[in-house]
Amino acid sequence: MKTIYISGHKNPDMDSVCSAYAYAVLKNAVHPEVNYVPIRCGALNPQTKAVFSALNMTPPALMTDISPRVESITKTDLPELDMNAPVYTAIDELDKKTLSMIPVKDSNHDFMGTVSIHEISAFLVRENLGSRPRYNFIPENIPRVVPGRVFSEGTNGPFTAPLMIGAMPYEISIDRIARLGSALPLLVVGLRRELIDYAVKENFPGIILTGIRQSDRIDTDFSDYNGFVYISEADTAETARLLRLSSPVKDIVKTDIPHLQADTTIDEAKRMLLASDLRGLPVFKEGTFIGVVTRRCFIEPPKTGLIMVDHNEMDQSVQGADSAVLLEIVDHHRISLPDTREPIHVDVQPLGSTCTIIYGKFKSLDIKPDAKTATVLLSGILSDTVLLKSPTSTKTDEQAIQALSAIAGLDWEDWGNEIFSHAATLKGTDPDRIVNGDFKTYEHKGIRFGIGQVEVTAFEDIHE
Repeated sequence: MKTIYISGHKNPDMDSVCSAYAYAVLKNAVHPEVNYVPIRCGALNPQTKAVFSALNMTPPALMTDISPRVESITKTDLPELDMNAPVYTAIDELDKKTLSMIPVKDSNHDFMGTVSIHEISAFLVRENLGSRPRYNFIPENIPRVVPGRVFSEGTNGPFTAPLMIGAMPYEISIDRIARLGSALPLLVVGLRRELIDYAVKENFPGIILTGIRQSDRIDTDFSDYNGFVYISEADTAETARLLRLSSPVKDIVKTDIPHLQADTTIDEAKRMLLASDLRGLPVFKEGTFIGVVTRRCFIEPPKTGLIMVDHNEMDQSVQGADSAVLLEIVDHHRISLPDTREPIHVDVQPLGSTCTIIYGKFKSLDIKPDAKTATVLLSGILSDTVLLKSPTSTKTDEQAIQALSAIAGLDWEDWGNEIFSHAATLKGTDPDRIVNGDFKTYEHKGIRFGIGQVEVTAFEDIHE
């Protein structure tokens, strides 16, 4: 379900919080296929806390940044590899599904690391450089990679060994094997009885037989041999190539990878990925691996849907608003609208409260707010109009107060006085809090300035 946030301005007053809450109620009733979520981007003032507490309601959640998060672009449908799966399987998955990387799990099914084309390339290059490489062989992997059948499973289990192709004359083969010292090889050989017998006698960890026909007899006695014996249907060169790729992915998995959290912003994740040579990063949520983010995920990242209430300037909005899709503005202040790519709904009226405009929307849709929502709307209007004493109050605000009071079952003057009783007196309040409690910044003709305001119901303490 699509989520759209409804947010008031920074340093929210009661009208800002109440209008966001009530508009979400209306929007969810009209469009149940969308999840409209009221949020606030600052602390609640004492009056707003008191209203929601008296109603036993949860106020809009604090969300200081609505920038899209990594979780929204995380690829969660990737195949996962066991750490003992052959490298061949990793190559096959990366190729067939055009993946950038594949997560690898350990024996406890916990995230271990990732394998990408970088690790595959390094593995293939490494085996062609320097001295003869040794490979980790897991007998169960060989049938998964090399076409053929198991002749004898042996009892040795996994082993580490170099590869040796028995294609030279017997004496030269023995000499080359002797040069390996104690590192007995996995022997890839055709039906050469003398060399096979030698491998059995020396207890090589494994023997791969090639070029064996159904009619061929294998006369070697393997009864006392503990190694793995496999009959390959591929030719010797192809068998040797595939055997290298039967190595487990744990040999090449990249484990030293930075981890992203699901709530990391997309911009931060992009910076982290671009600063590395990685093709992607793993994503965790509450300590559990949930997927990966690759470079392709950032091509068209999703944007957050946003509705502004009680303000219409980006400077006053929640952080991340500039990267969101602005869908609607409902306000009662002077206009300094942000640029938008598409037409949007704008409802700005010269009224004393945004909650008055929201109530008008309920009326126009012939939807009656429930008693608690009516109380929230009433509280916002009473607060912003200072019980209709503010010079910004209008007849429309007064009519809305009368209607909402009837729905809520309240005497609006008594309720308004109750609200303002929770406001700290000017005399006992830190001046910095008074100035910044409802502070908005503006820019006009290149000049930035701010206005802080505080509503009082009487003039006591003003001079002090």
